Amino acid sequence: MTDGSLLLLGIAGPVLTVEEAALFRRLQPAGYILFTRNIVSPAQTRQLTDDLRSLSTALPILAIDQEGGRVTRTREIAPPTPSPPALAARRDTRIIANAGALTGDLLRLLGFNLNFAPVLDLDHFPNTHNSLPGRSWGRDPQRVIDYAGLWNRWQRKRGIAGCAKHFPAGGRALSDPHHELPSCPATLAELQREDVIPYTALMPELDAIMLAHIEFPNIDADFSASLSPRIVRRFLRDQLGFDRHLVLTDDLDMGAITKRYGRGEDVQLGQTFSRRRPRAVRSPPRAAVLPGHPRRIAARADGGGARTGRTFPL
Repeated sequence: MTDGSLLLLGIAGPVLTVEEAALFRRLQPAGYILFTRNIVSPAQTRQLTDDLRSLSTALPILAIDQEGGRVTRTREIAPPTPSPPALAARRDTRIIANAGALTGDLLRLLGFNLNFAPVLDLDHFPNTHNSLPGRSWGRDPQRVIDYAGLWNRWQRKRGIAGCAKHFPAGGRALSDPHHELPSCPATLAELQREDVIPYTALMPELDAIMLAHIEFPNIDADFSASLSPRIVRRFLRDQLGFDRHLVLTDDLDMGAITKRYGRGEDVQLGQTFSRRRPRAVRSPPRAAVLPGHPRRIAARADGGGARTGRTFPL
């Protein structure tokens, strides 16, 4: 039996169907994620987020991927802000802050409360088709801390919770996890010297962390980082201390997971891990799984109220 409170679910189209509404009322998922296919106009998008909110007995997560540049789900209804590498190349903190604030303002007005951004991956392989070209703030950890941190600070000031990704080191992938599971020989010590630094530096300001669909056999020979007790529980939760916030997998519809585990086993793995230790992570189709009680994620207000600096526990 699937525990809906561990799931973020997707929607088929721009309007909530009767069948989807019935399913969501029964499952009571932790929340929902919208994609480009769900967004036609500002009024329609706000109606959809309002409809989804009305199905839940508690304030749901209403999430989107809005990084700027090519990862802009609202590009059909609003001009995209510059991409992270374009902003980093300008080296203008005022412009970066404005981009974060504009992102937060738009998402709040559309009814969202969580943005799956910023990307904190270091750009190890800028010319590799690993899904990250045009998305990373740079190769230098300090530059990523400065620029991604500033951008995230300003979207949070505008009432949108931020989610850093893809922990622990999505930038080390040599292939695209949308199509297959990348493998990286790096050790935990190597990751701590570079890739994990932006996460630890910005951790006090992170509302959530998304896990990478990458395997690190020298850290966990059995599971990808997104499903690894060693990486999620012992490293991220216990060692680094990210133990009171949301942790979630990347999309379980990605080839990295469907080709390795197939349909159903991924959900079972997630459920087993989560029940064994409430703060673990896992997930199902077109969803991400959440650790602990997902309604403790930092989300802002109801997605449409006045700006607030306060974090609401979900």
